[in-house]
Amino acid sequence: MAGRFGKLTKIPPEPAAKLLAQGNVTLETRLEAPASASVEAVLDELDAKDAHVDLLRLLSVALPPRERVWWACLAARDIVGTGVENETPCLLAAEAWVFRPSDENRNTAIDSMDHADKNDVTTHCAMAVMYCDGTLGTGDMAQMPAPPGASSIAAFAMNVEAISTRRDDFDSYIQEVIDRAADIGRGGNGKRKTMKEGA
Repeated sequence: MAGRFGKLTKIPPEPAAKLLAQGNVTLETRLEAPASASVEAVLDELDAKDAHVDLLRLLSVALPPRERVWWACLAARDIVGTGVENETPCLLAAEAWVFRPSDENRNTAIDSMDHADKNDVTTHCAMAVMYCDGTLGTGDMAQMPAPPGASSIAAFAMNVEAISTRRDDFDSYIQEVIDRAADIGRGGNGKRKTMKEGA
């Protein structure tokens, strides 16, 4: 049976250190794994050390763009709710891009940030879409590089926002967010029970 982070078929085979460097992300945890260690190996080590924030950081850079944005959208849904009446323009546009990652939908996500309420945390989802391919957008903006790791940082921030809203089930929810990312990394939809809780 595969471990908690086994069979992450959606995640690139490059060493975790390379993906972290490309995303301009530094882990706070001192690793024993070599620089050549896979994402799975580093996730296992971080999990064993209960380094939850670093787990989220690594998952945010390891997940491909669509999967990363979907992970952020699920966190946003945990905050705003599942009903149509709770959709924000940023969240709706980001979800639309996940299901159909076209330039048109990307532009809609980018435009949604201009009209978002200043307290709308779901802008993180639209921002993850905006920077999805490492550029500032489509058309002429596609020639301009985005800040390194900007899409990953936005997805990470969205999940941290969701975690910060949980008081009664803070610890179990962190595990849910981590397992959700792992499930997405295996090609799932992120809507499964938490392995850490014995599911």
